[in-house]
Amino acid sequence: MIEQYVLGLQEVDETRVAVVGGKGAHLGELSRIEGIRVPAGFCVTTDAFRRIMAEAPSIDDRLDQLSRLNPDDREAIRTLSTEVRQMIEGIAIPDELAAAITRALAQLGEHAAYAVRSSATAEDLPTASFAGQQDTYLNVVGPAAILQHVGRCWASLFTERAVTYRLRNGFDHRKVRMAVVVQQMVFPHAAGIMFTADPVTGNRKVATVDAGFGLGEALVSGLVNPDVYKVRDGQVVTKAVAAKKRAIHASPAGGTQVLPIDPQRQEQPALTDAQVVRLVRLGRRIEAHFGRPQDIEWCLVDDDFQIVQSRPITTLFPIPAARDQENHVYLSVGHQQMMTDPMKPLGLSFWQLTAMAPMHEAGGRLFVDATRLLASPASRAGFLEMAGRSDPLTRDALETVLDRGDFVPTLPDGGPGGPPVGGASAPIETDPAIVTGLIERSQASIAALRRDIRTKTGPALFDFLLEAFQEHKRVLSDPLSMQAIMAGMEATWWLNDKLQEWLGEKNAADTLTLSAPDNVTSEMGLALLDVADVIRPHPEVVAFLQDVENEGFLDELPKLAGGTEARDAIEAYLDRYGMRCVGEIDITRPRWSERPTTLVPLILDNIKLFEPGAAERRFEHGRQEAKKKEQDVLSRLRALPDGEQKADETKRMIDRVRTFIGYREYPKYGIISRYFIYKQAVLEEAERLVQANVLPDKEDIYYLTFQELHDVVRTNQVDDQLIQQRKDAFRSYHALTTPRVLTSDGEVFTGAYRRDDVPAGALIGLPVSAGTVEGRARVILDMAQADLEAGDILVTPYTDPSWSPLFVAITGLVTEVGGLMTHGAVIAREYGLPAVVGVEQATRLIRDGQRIRVHGTDGYVEILP
Repeated sequence: MIEQYVLGLQEVDETRVAVVGGKGAHLGELSRIEGIRVPAGFCVTTDAFRRIMAEAPSIDDRLDQLSRLNPDDREAIRTLSTEVRQMIEGIAIPDELAAAITRALAQLGEHAAYAVRSSATAEDLPTASFAGQQDTYLNVVGPAAILQHVGRCWASLFTERAVTYRLRNGFDHRKVRMAVVVQQMVFPHAAGIMFTADPVTGNRKVATVDAGFGLGEALVSGLVNPDVYKVRDGQVVTKAVAAKKRAIHASPAGGTQVLPIDPQRQEQPALTDAQVVRLVRLGRRIEAHFGRPQDIEWCLVDDDFQIVQSRPITTLFPIPAARDQENHVYLSVGHQQMMTDPMKPLGLSFWQLTAMAPMHEAGGRLFVDATRLLASPASRAGFLEMAGRSDPLTRDALETVLDRGDFVPTLPDGGPGGPPVGGASAPIETDPAIVTGLIERSQASIAALRRDIRTKTGPALFDFLLEAFQEHKRVLSDPLSMQAIMAGMEATWWLNDKLQEWLGEKNAADTLTLSAPDNVTSEMGLALLDVADVIRPHPEVVAFLQDVENEGFLDELPKLAGGTEARDAIEAYLDRYGMRCVGEIDITRPRWSERPTTLVPLILDNIKLFEPGAAERRFEHGRQEAKKKEQDVLSRLRALPDGEQKADETKRMIDRVRTFIGYREYPKYGIISRYFIYKQAVLEEAERLVQANVLPDKEDIYYLTFQELHDVVRTNQVDDQLIQQRKDAFRSYHALTTPRVLTSDGEVFTGAYRRDDVPAGALIGLPVSAGTVEGRARVILDMAQADLEAGDILVTPYTDPSWSPLFVAITGLVTEVGGLMTHGAVIAREYGLPAVVGVEQATRLIRDGQRIRVHGTDGYVEILP
């Protein structure tokens, strides 16, 4: 292979990232777009960089050391990266490489001024921009200076910030190579940055232009405040002209200098409105070419715009694909399901195929389209009421969209908007036999699925699964099941509303629901206390569990005294609850049965923090507290006017809530039980694909949709490139924050708590479980890392049912996501834990180990000195 050390910009396009880096490839592609002017130049290729690196074999050792560093070890990164840079800058550029660069310069004019710019192969990518990670040098004059600065660009691949960025984002230092772009320098009247989507709101229809005098470095470096223009539909809709006191200009001797701006010019706009509109038109052309919103650097020279860089905006949350040009309002499913992490494609498609409503994917998350419910006044009121009870932030976000006036069209009532959400559920009797019957029917259906799926393989398995999904939906949509869930929720709301009105007591239902029967999720937490009771008397087993690392530990247990009983207890627990895990709505997540080590720290915490018999004592204590509360409430009501009637109504509602509220958790248990059966079947199929050399790893199926996997099983052929693209995309989705509400314009609405009844500095949330508690905050992002002490308060992004075993050991709960009837809230009430959910950025604002006070009745958290 002949090495190419230099390529002209006109010779490259965006397919040549490996040769000329991200910036070079984009500039080459930009120069091909009609009507877009790019300063002339060439690229010093990655072949040249490879040649330079080969001149110093000892760099390899340093790269090995760098790759092993912790991204937070700044001192070690600084020391090693400095060494690597000095080594690269000290390498003499080989003659044939220097000759290739000077030949290219001679064609453009070797005494002209140039910008010498780093262009790494992992830069300006759709999934990671690497913005500002490597170096650019402006106004470099003469071949010797240009060669020197090319060397500096190569070395800048190993700046401290670039090394840290790669470590944090999982990029291999060895696989990233550096090209260098050498471009004719332009000396602009004005320069700046343009985003073809609003970088703050995400709105794709609003472009933002930042402009200043002189070179754009003044803006990029933060030296001056820019003029800021927002443009929509070809018009400047807002404009803020800043006082621009300084500008960066080319220095006659080479390099740049900061110069003051004449006071008369400081408050003049850098661009006219007409120029801004023209610039945005060019931006839209570039965006259309690349197929996604762009972050563009531009220069204005003699009333002519030149583009010096364009990269994708990587921070925008993607928009669900729609088949029309209508306005849409999307609601996050993850905020309802307590799982705001991205899901893998197989997980997304299983949920879509088994959900009761159409679901749209974006950024690895699922959304429902709420537009029609909001468009009809009849359904709108009920929908907003339901959303507000669940999560006030979602309601506020939706109301903010509606306040725009014209975004959501109003449909006549009785149109396609449909009935109010939740409907007026037909009343059912307060009869425990209803719940017993529903659970028995669900268990029979799951047993039939487990029995019938055993014989299905190959394409026949996928046909069977499609039928199984229909049964799955039938069980979920059983009208009696929906009535039982709504009966429990409506009784809770009734009790809270009426007892506040009659007795002035907030959230009284929280105590009245303690230790409610038939709650499979709270039983799961208590059952792990019973497992701890079996293991506690056997010190050898306890010691062994403290060092467990691999998943085969259950087979080792019988070799120890008491180990057989310990294994049997854990296996019995897994038989009942082993299909659960964190993020369980994603079928691809490892279940407890697949990764039982997840439970070990929780069992050890239970052994350390509790005495034998704690589960039974705890349940009975809750039951007695609820009973006491019931007697207290009823006696106080009887003392009021019409007291007997109020007490009778309240007693009926207490009986109703205790009959039905536990069942609220059961349908999810049924769904996840089915999911584990589906998963085991498709993994067996994946194992066959691995044996047939169709796939290298059975978990590669997680990056295919259900239909794609069906096709692979049918044809024994797979698109390896597609799987790799999906893996890269999935990795990138972790950096995105899931919006509660997202519009088809790309605008993100977070909502706000409109409250003035909390102390200054307190973190506001939604009160979901009454009481006040003080304690040490344990900020836990991964349940397997939990290490609790008595009195700890759990602070975490979200809790789905799998977190329930942790709840027995804590005294309070704070989450970033959640609503009144989400799982964490229900279980917090069951266990009598003061809880506040929906606290924005709680895991960042509260530090692990800080003392906090959780006001579960009033919905706020105080950080204590």
